[in-house]
Amino acid sequence: MATQPPTYYSFNSRNTNIEEKLDKQKILDDWLPITSSRNAKWWYSAFHNVTAMVGAGVLSLPYAMSKLGWGPGVTVLILSWIITLFTLWQMVEMHEMVPGRRFDRYHELGQYAFGEKLGLYIVVPQQLVVEIGVNIVYMITGGKSLQNFHKAVCSSSCKHIKLTFFIMIFASVHFVLSHLPTFNSITLVSLAAAIMSVSYSTIAWGASIHNGVIEDVQYGYKSKSKAGTTFNFLSALGDVAFAYAGHNVVMEIQATIPSTPEKPSKAPMWKGVVVAYIVVAFCYFPVALIGYWIFGNSVEDDIFSSLKKPNWLIAMANMFVIIHVIGSYQVYAMPVFDMIETLMVKKFNFQPSTMLRFIVRNVYVAFTMFVAITIPFFDGLLAFFGGFAFAPTTYFLPCIMWLAIYKPKRFSLSWFTNWICIVLGVALMILSPIGGLRSIIIKAKTYEFYS
Repeated sequence: MATQPPTYYSFNSRNTNIEEKLDKQKILDDWLPITSSRNAKWWYSAFHNVTAMVGAGVLSLPYAMSKLGWGPGVTVLILSWIITLFTLWQMVEMHEMVPGRRFDRYHELGQYAFGEKLGLYIVVPQQLVVEIGVNIVYMITGGKSLQNFHKAVCSSSCKHIKLTFFIMIFASVHFVLSHLPTFNSITLVSLAAAIMSVSYSTIAWGASIHNGVIEDVQYGYKSKSKAGTTFNFLSALGDVAFAYAGHNVVMEIQATIPSTPEKPSKAPMWKGVVVAYIVVAFCYFPVALIGYWIFGNSVEDDIFSSLKKPNWLIAMANMFVIIHVIGSYQVYAMPVFDMIETLMVKKFNFQPSTMLRFIVRNVYVAFTMFVAITIPFFDGLLAFFGGFAFAPTTYFLPCIMWLAIYKPKRFSLSWFTNWICIVLGVALMILSPIGGLRSIIIKAKTYEFYS
């Protein structure tokens, strides 16, 4: 017996390893942008969600209506608003479903629902496609809005400048703002963006009414062929799906709100979500319906491109769009920074440092800028990304997680509701990218790179 080592040595050794891992994890959590600050208020949730949702998507809604028509268009808009509010409520509820634990990131919830590895494989690729896709589209939106602002201010007296250069100007802002360290540190940027989104949405439908219904307005489908009409219809579904993208950052937003057993974070988070969705309805429905009513099927893919006058109002509206997409880019980029920085520290053993953050974030901004300059097909990208990635993460993945975790009784109201959302979401995911991809291919035939 005397030759055996005391059992407390192995116990202490195991304890030390656990303590070291916990210490390292705490140091990392205190450095990462999502978990380093948890002092957000409920209204942070409101304007972060408004900033995440009301963006490039709202500008394309009249164009989507022109491809859907009055009946299907109104139905799809209302259904999308209801379904996405329901799935967002589920995500808020699931954030702290396990006592003493918070699912601070979308993929952490996926890992709990589907298993450590499978959860990562299911959620991370889709979430990255959404967030990187949004950032690319917002690069294009920012560049186009700068170009429209330039045209409105200069009229015919200024020399034409390539869209490429406007995208580079827009990107230059993010080479600075991307170094704000945490999600809460972009609060003022996000607040300004939320105010701008309401402002330019109001200008869009208000200026449309002032413009008046155009002569010989047509509400029939634009395409003369059945195939063209069908593909346009499918791509419009993707446009609408793109407009409801806030789910991809909702877990990360809720992670910034303090939580105790007595006052869980879901109460202030849900309060902010409800306010945000009221604002979303105020922005989306008037822009979509009034824009289509005024311009019919001749409306452009960006409603402001259809509004030619007054110049000062169009210039101001485009500047509001620019400010908004600056904030929205940061809201979607922050979870990507969190993922990349976690990977660099955990897998490649880099030390959490300012230099690591500086390199990672500059490379990411440069990448999204390069892709935006290379393929600036605004409406095609909306439809493709909207169906391919937004439909799963927004419309049905939360429902699958809910069924896997809570296991509601078969044929109960919860069971039926979730399965209806899953079926509609899967159909959207399969069909809408087809239309978006066709739109990109058609435009690519006549497009000259970096023109």
